Amino acid sequence: MIATSGGTLSALAAKAATTTIPIVFTVGDDPVRRGLVANLARPGGNLTGITFVAIELSAKRLELLRELVPGAARVAILINPAEAAVTETTLRDVETAARSFGIQVQVFKADTPDEINAAFESIGRERPDALFVGATAFFVARHIQLAQLAAFHRIPAVYPLRDFAEGGGLMSYGTSIADTYRHVGAYAGRILKGAKPAELPVVQASKFELVINRQTAKMLGLMLPDKLIAAADEVIE
Repeated sequence: MIATSGGTLSALAAKAATTTIPIVFTVGDDPVRRGLVANLARPGGNLTGITFVAIELSAKRLELLRELVPGAARVAILINPAEAAVTETTLRDVETAARSFGIQVQVFKADTPDEINAAFESIGRERPDALFVGATAFFVARHIQLAQLAAFHRIPAVYPLRDFAEGGGLMSYGTSIADTYRHVGAYAGRILKGAKPAELPVVQASKFELVINRQTAKMLGLMLPDKLIAAADEVIE
């Protein structure tokens, strides 16, 4: 059995490698649209898993960022062009939400650690009011670098997973990865006992968490609204 944890690209790579070995995936976008399964209820084939709808939460993240930085009129969006489908959906959702809030957006791209550094150099020169970091496996792997650069350039930023806030990022909103991996373990156990992936429905994550780093907020000179503090699953002191 194979369990993937690197997002859609690793799940697609596993699917391409075998049609017989059971695969349990974790992905941040629609597994039907990406061709991983036939449908959510009865996946068919040798794959099933969990979708944690990280991309579809983009509009909510922008709304939370606006609540924390109410005067934000210009927001930078950092995306990974290597994950084209993820990027397309993220940009569509963020730009739609931005129009409704009267926010201007500027897109920056990065696909390597050096490109992240270069993107932040450009962001630092442009001086947007805030930063929205897209939900991709590459950015999760570089969460410390991203959080440190945002702090260095003193840019309030919102991220897709709690790893970023724990690493010094200002705020994250997204699926509970711990809960997601519990689902992976449960499915792996069922498959090892004889269940077929084709008959195990894809689980849609239902537990989301808002994490705020109070020390980073203080460093940026931001007051945390009572509404956000009350809504937060965790405020890191």
